[in-house]
Amino acid sequence: MPDIEDITGAELAVTAPDKSSRTVRITTSPFLIGRGLDIGNHLALDDPRISRQCAAIVSEASGFILEDRGHRRGLFVNGKRIDRATLANGDVISFGLDQSYEIVFRSSSVNQPIQNMLTMMGTTTSTHSTSAGLNKLTLLLEATSLLHSDLPLESVLGTMLDHAISVTHADRGLLMEADPSGSLRVRLARGSHGVSLNAGDVTPSQTALRHAMQQKKCIITEDLNVADHVLQAAQSIVSQSLRAVIAIPLYVVSRSISADSPAVSEAGQFLGMIYLDSRRPTAFSRLDRQILDALALQAASILDSARLVEQERQRQKLEQELNIARDIQQALIPHGFRDFPYFAVTGIHTPCNAVGGDYFDVFPLSEDRSVIVVADVSGKGIGAALLTTMLQGAFSSMTPGTDPVQVLNQLNRFLCDHAQVGRYATMFFGVLNRQGHLLFINAGHPSPLLLRSGKVSSLVSEGSFPVGLVPEASFDAKTVQLLPGDTLVSFSDGVTEAMDPDEQLFGDDRLCDTLVGKENVSLNVLQAEILSSVHTFTRGANQNDDITVLLVRYQPESSSPSS
Repeated sequence: MPDIEDITGAELAVTAPDKSSRTVRITTSPFLIGRGLDIGNHLALDDPRISRQCAAIVSEASGFILEDRGHRRGLFVNGKRIDRATLANGDVISFGLDQSYEIVFRSSSVNQPIQNMLTMMGTTTSTHSTSAGLNKLTLLLEATSLLHSDLPLESVLGTMLDHAISVTHADRGLLMEADPSGSLRVRLARGSHGVSLNAGDVTPSQTALRHAMQQKKCIITEDLNVADHVLQAAQSIVSQSLRAVIAIPLYVVSRSISADSPAVSEAGQFLGMIYLDSRRPTAFSRLDRQILDALALQAASILDSARLVEQERQRQKLEQELNIARDIQQALIPHGFRDFPYFAVTGIHTPCNAVGGDYFDVFPLSEDRSVIVVADVSGKGIGAALLTTMLQGAFSSMTPGTDPVQVLNQLNRFLCDHAQVGRYATMFFGVLNRQGHLLFINAGHPSPLLLRSGKVSSLVSEGSFPVGLVPEASFDAKTVQLLPGDTLVSFSDGVTEAMDPDEQLFGDDRLCDTLVGKENVSLNVLQAEILSSVHTFTRGANQNDDITVLLVRYQPESSSPSS
């Protein structure tokens, strides 16, 4: 497709990782975005994590289309991953990376009201009215230019409000911002001639605000003496001797497009309100009202852009915090076990989210006894990860004389006494000694499997309660004698409950089939075969649970783990 010069004047506000910013006009279609200029990118981004052929913006009849051209981490608009999406004014484009570029799309379509007013003024015959209109239009053009400036947000919004006061000859004005519940708070308060006011000293007419919100349109009362009786009787209006009130609701402007109808503007999310009042009656011409509409559109555009940028920053902050939590959790989970004199061990934990609720560990309790534990905390995310860390701390503080049953009973009471935590954990907890004697407690966890002489059997035959679910629960220990070469296979239910695209479960039988006849296979290979079998079965389907596998092979004569 050949380049189309100055197709509409749309532009991108680009913020770099170092927080420097610049504005880049979209003058060609397709407009290419990626790392480096040498392959023809119109917007080159200096981040080695961004693909060289990353994205493109294409001008079509329906508007500007953003396309993912192969960015490895995915392309996001307002925090949602897209392959192809129509861009709206104020949309935030990001690349799924921490501390990377952030781009805000700005469409010049917001300037259409100015063109309409220029056309109208061209038909005006009165020199006086034309001169007054031009003065007011100059204010609007100044306000419009601020939309594309790099000035601080509060400065831009303040000037917008000052211009609205000037156009209407109001005594004072408020820019009010809506919180997530729709309630309004004053963001800026100004008097005439750009004087800043204390927001607490300005009492807007709640009646006018309520009417504007209910009707989703401007309330412009030029003389309250002849206004609706409800407005005339409003307490704030009477007490302040107000004669003119303007309340302009601000909405995200979206465009709906269908195959058999033109683009139609619709009011989207409620952003806030411009409120103006005066103790003098006034009169507004058609031009004045159009200028007010245009100023409101500009203010809504700026507020919407600021809202989207803040949402994207919050998303990136949360993602960064999750990455920190993931790194901490992964550091606490064993990676490469120490050598144990009488058994070999290997294990792996793969969270389905950034942080997981599974936990496993193997550590010596004394020279001749070692703890083996696999746990699965209910729920996902940071809450589950915090509880796994608490469990790890509780177990790591055990001394050689500690009774495992007493430890689990105390944990159960603690979690039940703190029911507001809202978490419980299934768990397999075992103590293996040098003679192969395994004392274990299974608290609602999937039964470990015992691979002996090529055959597979379940270690646990009866159910029990998870830790932290039932206050009256009491845990009992069982014992089993391991023979040389026996392999204990512990896992979380993320293994047996892994689902394929048809929502069929991997199940216990498939896991047993994977293990049968593998008594002489090294633990690392056996672990890889289990994971491969699960991955082959799921065929790429997204999983909703963590996958954890822990393998322990009793080898009384061995001095190092199998590899």
